Amino acid sequence: RFIHCVDRKEVTGLVKKTMTRKVALIITGLFMFAPGFSQAQQDAAAVIQNLSEQILLGTRVTVAGVGVASGDIIPEFYVRREFMPAWDGEEQIREFIELVGRAGEEGLNPSDYLFEELGTLHERFRQNPEDQDLRARLDVLLTESLIRYGNHLLRGKVDPVELDENWNWARVPGDSDPAAVIQKAIDSDSIQAFMADFLDRGVVYKRVRNMLADYRRLAANGGWQRIDPGPTLKPGMEDERIAAIRRRLAITGDLDANDDSGSLMFDERLASAVERFQRRHNLDRDGAIGKQTLAAMNVSAEDRVDQIRVNLERLRWVVRDLDDEYIVTNIAAFRSVLVRNRSIVWEARSQVGRFYRQTPVFRAKLEYLQFNPTWTVPPGILTNDVLPAVKADVGYLAAKNMDLINNSGSKVDPATVDWSRYGPGRLPPFQFVQRPGPTNALGRVKFIFPNRHFVFLHDTPSKSLFASTERAFSSGCIRVEHPFELAELLLDDAANWNADSIQALLDSERPRTIHLEEPLTVMLLYATVGVTDFDVARFYKDIYERDLKVLRALDSTFELDQAGG
Repeated sequence: RFIHCVDRKEVTGLVKKTMTRKVALIITGLFMFAPGFSQAQQDAAAVIQNLSEQILLGTRVTVAGVGVASGDIIPEFYVRREFMPAWDGEEQIREFIELVGRAGEEGLNPSDYLFEELGTLHERFRQNPEDQDLRARLDVLLTESLIRYGNHLLRGKVDPVELDENWNWARVPGDSDPAAVIQKAIDSDSIQAFMADFLDRGVVYKRVRNMLADYRRLAANGGWQRIDPGPTLKPGMEDERIAAIRRRLAITGDLDANDDSGSLMFDERLASAVERFQRRHNLDRDGAIGKQTLAAMNVSAEDRVDQIRVNLERLRWVVRDLDDEYIVTNIAAFRSVLVRNRSIVWEARSQVGRFYRQTPVFRAKLEYLQFNPTWTVPPGILTNDVLPAVKADVGYLAAKNMDLINNSGSKVDPATVDWSRYGPGRLPPFQFVQRPGPTNALGRVKFIFPNRHFVFLHDTPSKSLFASTERAFSSGCIRVEHPFELAELLLDDAANWNADSIQALLDSERPRTIHLEEPLTVMLLYATVGVTDFDVARFYKDIYERDLKVLRALDSTFELDQAGG
């Protein structure tokens, strides 16, 4: 990694454990420059040594008015070099400053990486090449910028834990020797090429980054005209807004640019373009321009740029921490996939949590499947749904094939319970268990990855809801379409587990638990931007209203602890 991310206590411990000798060398001034260093190099090294001492002693160090945020990494890096300047050559320095200036291509802000300060200090040094104090400070500032930029490219600028307490991806160093990685980057023939190789984040990240470039160009060229409100437009109609709609769809490639942009008739070609736009924006594909389609058309190019930036940041949180095989659900896209060897081998529409019962974002290990599952009602659903229904009509439990189970495991007759004693503050001392069968809330199979949220993937009797474009219907779990296809792939044993044997098991209605030989990673993620294999941009509704928080954090002023943890 470019940075070893630790908190202040960890920094103190690290210094005590691994840098005692080096700190002593610095503070007591016992080190001697190696033979062959020029006086100018030694003068620059003396400045770097002084700055390193101050950092290790906890003093806030500024260079060209900028606080050094990289903690113990700067001293560690320069100790190994005997404090000699690391950056050598006009071409190398210029290449890196230009690279930082293009941070916007990654959805980041060049100012976070000292673009202007580096340019100013570099120009001052070019005019005064004998000034070793300037040389040393420029060297440290370049290293500081490299650490900041590499760190943010590697794991993101924003700490997801600060936005979502459920986030449980460990942000651990990807390299146990960050100082060595920094040296390799500086020693490389091209820092840009080194970072592109070291920070390779895969094809999805590259496609979304290309999408960002496309929409930045659209925004720079003026974006598109806002379409006036009005009644729903359908094929065959004529309306004065049609010409503007044609121009709007041509700008984003949904309509052939050679189409007659002046026509006011809603013809078949326009209907096809509208359906393409609706498909890309996860809208009902009816070919008509109603309120939702019009609202999506009127999202500005600048806002789409910000939406893409937010999702590039989300990708940086996870994309270097992927296994060879995993299941991922994109909550905002209402879709789940099984990936093997970087290829999707199964995908299905999914139903996720409603706005007030949001599916959490987290990572866990899928350990087992259960066919013909029972369903034990979790506390939240019991309080908000089941208990009020039972108090209104005790026959609710029989209608839903539910049993009351007491602490000894015996069934209890609901008619013998005084339900008036119980409510949100006092739950009854029973488990509410729904028996296996076609009407079970979990369907006929569930996929369990133990977690504190009581969330998992499962079948559902509410299959008609998969036909809806927006599928936020559940109480937090993920209902998946075609669950038995997923079960066959996970069990990977065609002789014993195939469509016929699974159906026979389902027909028995006997619960059967099967553990996987190797637990499989499951990731529940939230992304409002996607891209297809053909680089077609897709946008999803921000159903849980999370994008703005990420954007604000992404655009916030850089703070000193953002590089050092």
